Amino acid sequence: MLCLLVSVSSDAMATPSPAKSMGDPGITPLSPSHIQQNDTDSNAHTGPSFIVVVAVDFGTTSSGYAYAFTKEPECIHTMRRWEGGDPGVSNQKTPTTILLTPDRKFHSFGYAARDFYHDLDPTESKHWLYLEKFKMKLHTTANLSIDTELHAANGKRVKAIDIFAYALAFFKEQALKELSDQAGAEFDNTNIRWVITVPAIWKMPAKQFMREAAYKAGLVPRDTPEQLIIALEPEAASIYCRKLRLHQMIDIGTKTTQNGFSPNENVGAGMTQGDRYVVVDCGGGTVDLTVHQIQLPEGHLKELYKASGGPYGSIGIDYEFEKLLCKIFGPDFIDQFKIKRPAAWVDLMIAFESRKRAAAPDRTNPLNINLPFSFIDYYKKFRGHSVEHALRKSNVDFVKWSSQGMLRMNPDAMNALFKPTIDHIIQHLTDLFDKPEVCDIKFLFLVGGFAESPLLQQAVQNMLHGRSRIIIPHDVGLTILKGAVLFGLDPSVIKVRRSPLTYGVGVLNRYVEGKHPPDKMLVKDGTRWCTDVFDTFIVCDQSVALGETVKRSYTPAKPSQQVIIIHIYCSEKEGVGFISEPGVRKCGTLRLDVTGTETSAARREIQTHMQFGDTEIRAMAVDVATSRTVKASIDFLAQ
Repeated sequence: MLCLLVSVSSDAMATPSPAKSMGDPGITPLSPSHIQQNDTDSNAHTGPSFIVVVAVDFGTTSSGYAYAFTKEPECIHTMRRWEGGDPGVSNQKTPTTILLTPDRKFHSFGYAARDFYHDLDPTESKHWLYLEKFKMKLHTTANLSIDTELHAANGKRVKAIDIFAYALAFFKEQALKELSDQAGAEFDNTNIRWVITVPAIWKMPAKQFMREAAYKAGLVPRDTPEQLIIALEPEAASIYCRKLRLHQMIDIGTKTTQNGFSPNENVGAGMTQGDRYVVVDCGGGTVDLTVHQIQLPEGHLKELYKASGGPYGSIGIDYEFEKLLCKIFGPDFIDQFKIKRPAAWVDLMIAFESRKRAAAPDRTNPLNINLPFSFIDYYKKFRGHSVEHALRKSNVDFVKWSSQGMLRMNPDAMNALFKPTIDHIIQHLTDLFDKPEVCDIKFLFLVGGFAESPLLQQAVQNMLHGRSRIIIPHDVGLTILKGAVLFGLDPSVIKVRRSPLTYGVGVLNRYVEGKHPPDKMLVKDGTRWCTDVFDTFIVCDQSVALGETVKRSYTPAKPSQQVIIIHIYCSEKEGVGFISEPGVRKCGTLRLDVTGTETSAARREIQTHMQFGDTEIRAMAVDVATSRTVKASIDFLAQ
C-alpha cells in the first residue's frame, strides 16, 4: 500500500488550510488508488428473516400500503378499502392529508382527516392544523434538515419530521391491526420488513429524512436499520410491470388487453434477454423515468441510464387552476380566502379534482365545477360585487358562470390547464429518447395515478410515433405499491444501478509543479501539498453493481483521536478536479467513531467501505490492526 502522510487534521471537524481551502486539507488517502470490489456478501439487506413485507406508498396526493407473506410471495394483499372514498375514484389508497388538533396532537389521516376538517365550523377550523400535498417539500427544499417546517392550511408552521412521522405511525397502526386480525393474535412488528417508496429523483437528504421519520414513528428501531428499505418508485413499478400477465394491462396502440399473446403469458414472455424498457411513473408531485434492461435467466434488472424526471406531477394542473382563479377573482382574494376559509378551499379543490379526471382529448361538453357557497358569499363581502360580475369583467372567455352556481369550463379551457405539465413531461421524454444509451426501447410502461389521464396518454403516443409499445397496467395506481412489496421480498432483483451524482472527498495530494494551481499549494513540515483535491468515489451515471464497494483508508491525526469526520462532496459533472470548482457542493459527512479501538501501533489505519449500488449510500469501517468494527455513519441532513 502506498502510504502518504497525515490524515484528518483535528479531533472533530477538519480546519480550513491557509490556502483558503473549503474542505478537509488534512485528509490524505492512505490508499490513493481507486479500489473497487464486489462484496456481494456484504449486502446490507441480508440479516434477520421476516415473516411479512409491508410496503407504504407515501404519495404526494394519495397513499396506501400493501403486504405479502414471505411464504406466499405471489399473493400481494392491498389494504382494506378506506372509509369515505370519493365517488368515481378508487379508494384503495387514501388522500395524503393529515389533521392535527389545535394543540398539535395527531387527530386523523386521509379521508377521515378531510371529512372531519370539512365538517368543522369555519370559526373552529381556523385553529386546527390541516396539511395536504406536503411530500413535495422534501424535493423542493434546497437545505433540507430535521428542522425543516411545513405550513398548515391556516398558515401555522409545523416541523416536517413530525408530520411525516405521524403519517408513518398511522400506516404502522393500520397494517399491524390488519395483520393481527388475520393472525388472530397480536402481530409482532419485529417480524415485519418495512418498505417506504420515494421518487428516484430525490436526493440523498430526502431519502435520509424519510428514514429518520420512520425511526421517529417507531416503524423500526434505529439499531436495526436493515428492517427498513427505501424503495425508488419507478424501480418498484418496473419490478411489478416485468411480472404482468397480458390480461392485466392495456396496450395503448391497440387498446386491447391481448396484444397477440395468450392472456396468461407474462410481459416477460414478450421480453427476451437484453430487452430494454422505460418506466414513466407519473405521480401527483413528480414524474420519474427509469430505463431498465432484462438480464435472463434470473430476470434481474440492470439500469441503463440514471433516473431522471422532475416536479411535473398532476398537482401542476391544480396550480394552473389556482392561477386561473387568481386571474378571474384576483390573487389578493384567493390568498385571503385560503386563510380565512381553509376548509371551503379544500372543498373547491376536491370539486376540481373530480372534474380534472373527466378531461379527455375528444371531450366536447363543458365541465362544471361547484363553487362552495362560502366562496360566493365571501367574494361578495370582499369585493362588493358578485362572482358572476367578476367572470364577466375578467375577459376569460372560456369560463362561464352557470345559473346553478357553477364555473362552466369548456374542454379547451381544461386542456389548457394540463398543457404546461404535459409539455414538461413530453420534453423530458424526448430528451431521454435522444440519449445514445436509450435506444431500441421495446416497451414504455406508463404508471402512477396521473397515467390514467387520456390527455397524457395521447401526448405520449404522439411523441413516440410507434417507436415503443405503450403499456398501462390495469391497476395503474397500485403498481408502485405492489412492486415495492416484491422489492422488499427480494431487494437484489436490481443488480446494476447508475449513480445520479459524482461523489468524493477533499484530500491533500503531493504538489506537482505545472499540474496543480499555485494558489492550492500548502507547505507542511517542508513538504509541498496541493489542497482541495477532489478524490472521486464514484462518477455521475457510472454503472454500480449491487454490493459493490469503494474502499478508502484513513488514519487519525493523533493517537488519542476519538472521532474522524470527513466531508463528502458531490457534483452533477463527471470530471471533477477540486472541491472548490463551481457546481461542487458539500452534501454530507462521513463519521468514523474510533473509540474503543485504541492500539499501541504507531499509526492506525481505518479502512472504510462505501456501498453505492443500493437505493441509499451505506458505510462500514474496520480498524485494520485490531480487525474491530468501527462505527461508521453517513449524514446528509446535517448541513
